[in-house]
Amino acid sequence: MVTLCSLWLPILISAAVVFVASFLAWMVLPHHKSEWAKLSDEQGFLDALRGLKVGPGQYIFPCRARKDLEDPEAARRYEQGPHGVLLLRDAKPNFGRNLALVFLFYVVVGVFVAYLATILLPKGSDYLKVFQVTGTAAIMAYVFGSIPNDIFFGRSLRSVINHTIDGIVYGLLTAGVFGSMWPAA
Repeated sequence: MVTLCSLWLPILISAAVVFVASFLAWMVLPHHKSEWAKLSDEQGFLDALRGLKVGPGQYIFPCRARKDLEDPEAARRYEQGPHGVLLLRDAKPNFGRNLALVFLFYVVVGVFVAYLATILLPKGSDYLKVFQVTGTAAIMAYVFGSIPNDIFFGRSLRSVINHTIDGIVYGLLTAGVFGSMWPAA
């Protein structure tokens, strides 16, 4: 029987490998470069937000609360558009903190992948069987969780495809680490 504790090294190494792959995907490779665009009048937009004193939070616009469903003015605003989602932070991004939290997420994914593998695979399992099980679990973790939000909140198809490709790569890298480090019989 393989224990979760016996897989601490592949958990950490797979998290580190995925962390590096994520860095490369976002900072070196070109496929994410076109996902974010600068507003044509960024300064005017920022000035308007400051003037409105919009606080940190998640906003959807035009917002039609249940009480507004019968309001013709709210219906007109909704039909007229534009439609969007706005996320405002309470402070400038703390990249060190965010990178640490992302790495922690990769470790948590590794723990769950390892847990599933300990249930399904005995010591000495063949590399390809370990790769298949852990890769499937990791791809599910890295890809499928965000797709409902991507659809609902209007992320572009190109962005969804890019993130899906990244997630598949992360899952395959995770599978390679677990497959190569699986405990012998």
